[in-house]
Amino acid sequence: MKQTTTVPDVSLAEFKRAKIIATLGPSTNSYEKIEELIAAGANGIRLNFSHGTHAERTKQIAWIREASAAKGKPVAIIQDLQGPKIRLGDFEGIINVKRGQSLMFKFQADYEKTGHIPTQYDLSLKVKRGERIYLYDGKVQARVTSIRDGLLHAEALNSGILLQRKGMNLPDTDFGGDIITPKDKADIIYGSSQDIDYVALSFVQTADDITLIRKMLGSVNSKAKVIAKIETKAAVDNMAAIVQASDAVMIARGDLAVETPAESVPVVQRQIIALGLQYGKPSIVATQMLASMVDAPEPTRAEVSDVATAVMCGADCVMLSDETANGTYPIESVEVMKRVIRYSETNMPFTLDMQYENHSRQASISKAVISLADNIAAKAIVVETRSGATALQIASRRSPIPLIVVTSDTRTAQQLAIVCGAKSYVRPVDALAATKLTDWLRKNKVLHKGDIVVTASGHYPGVVGTTDTIKVRVLE
Repeated sequence: MKQTTTVPDVSLAEFKRAKIIATLGPSTNSYEKIEELIAAGANGIRLNFSHGTHAERTKQIAWIREASAAKGKPVAIIQDLQGPKIRLGDFEGIINVKRGQSLMFKFQADYEKTGHIPTQYDLSLKVKRGERIYLYDGKVQARVTSIRDGLLHAEALNSGILLQRKGMNLPDTDFGGDIITPKDKADIIYGSSQDIDYVALSFVQTADDITLIRKMLGSVNSKAKVIAKIETKAAVDNMAAIVQASDAVMIARGDLAVETPAESVPVVQRQIIALGLQYGKPSIVATQMLASMVDAPEPTRAEVSDVATAVMCGADCVMLSDETANGTYPIESVEVMKRVIRYSETNMPFTLDMQYENHSRQASISKAVISLADNIAAKAIVVETRSGATALQIASRRSPIPLIVVTSDTRTAQQLAIVCGAKSYVRPVDALAATKLTDWLRKNKVLHKGDIVVTASGHYPGVVGTTDTIKVRVLE
């Protein structure tokens, strides 16, 4: 994306603060649909690497960047890695399961010949006696009784049916860093040659998983940031360390509701959002937010409440999956989500009660900027940043004052696209970048004569980590 020259078509007060991520799929696999998604309010586009080819992704990435430039709006591209395919394998028909029945699982087994239920992952290498197995989204539950010669024996805890290729969840199993598959590694290498902003790591269990993928990204010179997907029991147990180690965190509620009690998910969601605010890491709430809109033109009341709750709890992003990938109403889903966000933000009855542990110079400057802007009733906070770190710190404090970011780095502008409240503009390195941007916004009637703005900048423009100057300006 080149220098941003498109004038916003709404006032600062009308910008939505929480961001929207839309997933591409058959329903949105064209330039025209991607442009419509962005125009409707999408700030990030998720590419699900469980499906599709690299050639298809290359075409989609080009479409996203073209549409982003056409709309003058930075858009984050998220590469969502598939992770280990812990699923049942192929077999004909339905397997009926009775409570108390002995089940046998084996990697790539032939069910017709052996009676062993095939799996797409060799569970015998990781699973231990006594651990639980949830099959088909938890519809059938079993407990491991023994493992011998690659054959896993389990006792069914309830009756039900099994279908081929349905997912398996193992909440008690430690996969020991074995969550980045050969396919993921190939996809990471591919992504490093493309215009990718974030890589989302599936089935994270500990902070070590984040360290591992960072090393992989570094080895292929990727500039992408890491999103940790919280969707396992182990990740919930280690959530604070994972949030600190990652660049952003996604609450992937589908598998999470199987691996942990469904009633715990809303509490876990709030805990993760709070950790994101505490450590200045964007949080994404995902899965079934407007699920009924896959087939219906309007959401349920419960879905509207779900989106609004995420916004009011302080989430940076709300995400659409099947709604925009396979749904009948992909554009309408984004429009509905935007309306809910705007209404929630305009009518929020309370402020967030947040605790901060970061006492770094950057965090202290960010706190001072917000305090000053609030005391003098500033119309906007304008931040000059190269890496985006100062903008992240200010955004995490959820000030109601609009946050305008000016950066010379296109990648930074794109990555900040999914940060709550941040509106980014790309401009060349300049000691007066903030002043020139506010003059431009004033000229184009986004800001007005007499408006007060507070700027945060550095003595050395374009140099990471040098924000050290706060200024107050009254626009002429």
